[in-house]
Amino acid sequence: MTNQIAKRFKTQLTVASVLMVTLISGCASKVDVLDEQKTINEFVASAAVADQLSGADETNWWHALKSEQLNQLVSDALAKNYDLKTSQLVLKSALARLGEQKAQYLPQGGVEVGAQRSGLGDTNSRQSSANFALDWQLDLFGRVTALVDAANASAMSQAEQVRLLQIEVVSAVVKGFVSYQGNAEKQRIISLQIQALEQSIDVLQARVDEGVASELDLNRTLAQLRQQQALIPAIEFAKYSDLSTLAVLTGRLTQNIELTNELSVLRNKFDVTLSKPNAAIALRPDISRAIYDFSQANSLSVAASKALLPDVSLSGFAGVLSLGSNGFSDTQQQWQIAPKLQWSILSYPALLAQRDAQQFLSEAAYSDYQNVVLKALSESELSLQGLVNQAQQKRFADERYDFANKAFLQAEAMYEEGQIPYLELLDARQDVLIAQENAVETTILSLLAKVNAYQSFNGQWSYALSNTNK
Repeated sequence: MTNQIAKRFKTQLTVASVLMVTLISGCASKVDVLDEQKTINEFVASAAVADQLSGADETNWWHALKSEQLNQLVSDALAKNYDLKTSQLVLKSALARLGEQKAQYLPQGGVEVGAQRSGLGDTNSRQSSANFALDWQLDLFGRVTALVDAANASAMSQAEQVRLLQIEVVSAVVKGFVSYQGNAEKQRIISLQIQALEQSIDVLQARVDEGVASELDLNRTLAQLRQQQALIPAIEFAKYSDLSTLAVLTGRLTQNIELTNELSVLRNKFDVTLSKPNAAIALRPDISRAIYDFSQANSLSVAASKALLPDVSLSGFAGVLSLGSNGFSDTQQQWQIAPKLQWSILSYPALLAQRDAQQFLSEAAYSDYQNVVLKALSESELSLQGLVNQAQQKRFADERYDFANKAFLQAEAMYEEGQIPYLELLDARQDVLIAQENAVETTILSLLAKVNAYQSFNGQWSYALSNTNK
């Protein structure tokens, strides 16, 4: 499977560049988002980026690590992350503005009730009135509809931004947790290396005192000890950095987050499988958001074009007027209906410039939409390549550890039989600890590569996550 994937990577981006021009084309007066998404599905299916990953449903994929700590961290982040809260509030604002824009279909106006008393010399007069006035903008040419479409696309784009943030938050939490557990394991191994070096130094010091060993070996071993001891502060800082990242993601202070070591996280079987690989790319929120941004720009361009046409409205009022009284005992009815046509002919140069500017913005949004699709495919392919490469590195590192461990066991047996000195046994032990540290490092990188793959192929599981948190 590795060779098959590697061969596909050489041609996928070229195929994507050619098909993008033929499959994604044209701008209509109103962008059909469902049709665009169908086109993207067909385009991704033809690219066949990740068919080899077909398998189980990827919803809640981090549960495969079998860590209650991690599951709780993800839940806390989705509920308490401040970036998510901010984006969700912006979405509510966009939905409110959509409602405001839809209200433009309805007549605007209100009721006015008033009473007046005035005097001039010995003459006093009183009057009262009650009026109902309205002004109705008739959407004969579709300008209001275009503005409503733009507001709707803006709200949907913000909804996709929320989903995009959810993906980033979940992925960052998993990466931070895996990194912390990996650093904790590396710290344990370095501590064992330090113990082994200290034992070697004790033996070497005794041999130097007896005159059977040189101080050269002793000083070199001391230098190795200091090198390993210098790694401890760096590991401690790396663990604190992981905690700090997780604290920000879950909306708390670093001192308020505590994790226990879970070595099993590094050992659990954790494979990347996707129920619908093509949909996992086609439904990515960055692609959907680019579609809605293009739709918004296109609708605003249509609205700018409609501004060149006349505005037709209907205004009117109906009410009663009472003279000589502050009440409504003796009233006269009055009403008026006035159709109105307003055409800003003298403003045509400015309106034409606005239309041209908005059309360029629409073309720019369309170009960005195409670029986002290509980048999504490229990112997905790159994550698969990283998955393959890290799997190979992990296999070699694991084999290195197995050989080093066998060498240590052989050295241990030979030492017990008196065939080698104790110092060679300690060297063999040091080799196996270094190989073990390298194996842990490649295990961490392999897990992070798998998280990156799920982060890239996010279309399916992010929708499930978004629906769960509504």
